[in-house]
Amino acid sequence: MIAHGEPAAYFTFASLAEIGVTHATTTRHCGGIGVPSARPSPFVGDAGEVLAGAGLAMSRVAWGRQVHAAGVGRVGEAGGFVGDVDVLVTTEPGVPLAIFTADCLAIVLADVEAPALAVAHVGWRGTVRGAAQAAFTAVVAAGARPDRLRAAVSPSIGPCCYEVDAPVMDALASAYPEAWRAWVTPSGDPSRVMLDLWAANAALLAGAGLDPARIDNPRLCTGCRPETFYSYRKGHRGRLATVAALPTI
Repeated sequence: MIAHGEPAAYFTFASLAEIGVTHATTTRHCGGIGVPSARPSPFVGDAGEVLAGAGLAMSRVAWGRQVHAAGVGRVGEAGGFVGDVDVLVTTEPGVPLAIFTADCLAIVLADVEAPALAVAHVGWRGTVRGAAQAAFTAVVAAGARPDRLRAAVSPSIGPCCYEVDAPVMDALASAYPEAWRAWVTPSGDPSRVMLDLWAANAALLAGAGLDPARIDNPRLCTGCRPETFYSYRKGHRGRLATVAALPTI
């Protein structure tokens, strides 16, 4: 990832920039990001200005009220509030799609030749409910070709910091009876495990049809970097945003 500013207000992915996707993942130095609800826009003050400065048309930004599920919202040329969804998809050039996180993964999927773009908010509940697979299915249905798709995963909680208990393990085992064990390692507490959401969602995207070599994950843990990111697990209540738009040319 490439840092912008000192201290960094946002990061970008070289893999997305090289195909023309305008995007940014904010840090805690970006400014205030409000609650994602129907109105007003959650991008207020410095955050909106910083993202506009990154080349994003924030007057057309689209967002949803994230509910830790796998619902998909289709976004038109005007953007705006989409509803209670954790996945957004568009074929409209220049319309920014926004995901809000503070440990969960923000996943961007883009095929600029189609053109088609999807973003997804994925925590452990979204993993169980298939949010990453829903995003893949939605972007392919919008015209993307799996062999052209690029994916990027925002800074998020890593397996070094993400200790989970029996209810999470039970939900994973119910959804993925065989696969889930490859995504956990022992913790110091015999009743808990360390969960690797990065490995889980990479495997789920690969199972859906995405080449793992086309997934860009810098493996930046929000829990390990409190000076740069917000982390719910570390007691922060701020929000990060990952915003992406298809090229306009």
